[in-house]
Amino acid sequence: MRHLVFVYGTLLSGEVNNYLLAGADLLGCHRTEPCFTMFNLGAYPGVVGGGTTAIVGEVYRVGAKDLDLLDRLEGYPRLYDRKLIASHLGRAWIYLYRGRISGRTLIHSGDWRSLTGGADALRAAAVRTTRDPKNPRWRDRRPRAGDNQAAKCWIHPYDDRQQEEIP
Repeated sequence: MRHLVFVYGTLLSGEVNNYLLAGADLLGCHRTEPCFTMFNLGAYPGVVGGGTTAIVGEVYRVGAKDLDLLDRLEGYPRLYDRKLIASHLGRAWIYLYRGRISGRTLIHSGDWRSLTGGADALRAAAVRTTRDPKNPRWRDRRPRAGDNQAAKCWIHPYDDRQQEEIP
């Protein structure tokens, strides 16, 4: 069985965990309805339901084995939950963060890449090479030339004003 999955963080093309989608089909970019909130969790983002932010990402078609692999990466159902959302490409799964958000930085733009600043940015390299505690088999996979196909999905340039601390 095939599933559509909406990704918005380290699974985006050119990001550290995108290799897990090597067997998947990238269908295109998508921006959700403005009904979420995105937080910077350090090495990766977390999205929660509720709020007024549209999340920027990509939609992939994956098989059951790939969905299983993504579930393990995301710590489903304990750290993240899955919910079906509407997209212009069909109904897709989104992973919603279930952990503590108090004290986490809000990403107003809803665009993980507005924080990482693009594939060649110094900050992007630091974020992409940070160990991801969700992925015990993490490996240093820096973006290579040609990995930037997702640049078409970038909505906002890097802008510090798009973040604020949540008490």
